[in-house]
Amino acid sequence: MIPSCIFLMGPTASGKTDLAVSMVKHFPCDIISVDSAMVYQGMNIGTAKPSASVLAQAPHRLIDIRDPTQIYSVGQFCRDAQAEIQAIQSAGRIPLLVGGTMLYFHSLQQGLSELPTADPQMRQRLNSEAEQIGWPAMHQRLASIDPQAAQRIHPNDAQRIQRALEVYEVSGDTMTAWCAKTKAQQLAQPIIKLVIAPAQRSVLHARIAQRFHAMLEQGFIEEVYGFFMRGDLNPDLPAMRCVGYRQVWRYLAGELDHVSLPEKAIIATRQLAKRQLTWLRAQTEAHWFDSLEPNMTEQVLKWLEKNHCICEL
Repeated sequence: MIPSCIFLMGPTASGKTDLAVSMVKHFPCDIISVDSAMVYQGMNIGTAKPSASVLAQAPHRLIDIRDPTQIYSVGQFCRDAQAEIQAIQSAGRIPLLVGGTMLYFHSLQQGLSELPTADPQMRQRLNSEAEQIGWPAMHQRLASIDPQAAQRIHPNDAQRIQRALEVYEVSGDTMTAWCAKTKAQQLAQPIIKLVIAPAQRSVLHARIAQRFHAMLEQGFIEEVYGFFMRGDLNPDLPAMRCVGYRQVWRYLAGELDHVSLPEKAIIATRQLAKRQLTWLRAQTEAHWFDSLEPNMTEQVLKWLEKNHCICEL
């Protein structure tokens, strides 16, 4: 049976984009980006956004759709992704969802509860408190209110801690209680879930370090400096809290030196990859491929042809 959707997932720096482009060349697939940083305009180097030449070969939907001053919620992504999926399927093609934002994949699969709308004043208050005591302390507060949510959310994940506390403050119900209510429509089946990752974590760590140093050579600091000087951005906005951008912002603010900048950014990226892999290992019916295999792309293409009757173009 031809799948209604293909999920191509993997940790950061695992080679998802190259594989996705090959899949588009061989199968009637259109790419939808599943990346919470690539949605922002101008954030190109630090997100490893596909180049113009790659996008010409394989257009990506849901990139460059927001200014970095704007907040792009999980709910907005789900609505946008569902609309793009329907448009692609209506054209007789297969949606290929590619990225590493696991919360987005999770919400598409499981559906998303209707949560209270954002409250700017409450968010400002929570941000002010976090500036005084730090996000780990805010996470401890969340643990006393909603232990299940706190278990799912990393102590340094400011955006999700803030949202969980905001939901409780404005509604009186915890995030867990809201999520137990009726959920929005889940993504139609069947979904084919592909995961690519290097079998050796040390290789992934080396790739992460190499990629960050390459980003610096490509002008990553200059990219962030443009945002730093705009005047309408601050380090608490979701866009500037993205891994890499947060560390470069701190460097520009004089909080990190030229030695600690790459160290902090690489460590943060490794931690992100670890969280991504933890979530991926819990996925049922996911088919894993070792990105270290020299013929990995050929393996994936042949597997899709054999198991899901997808014919080459």
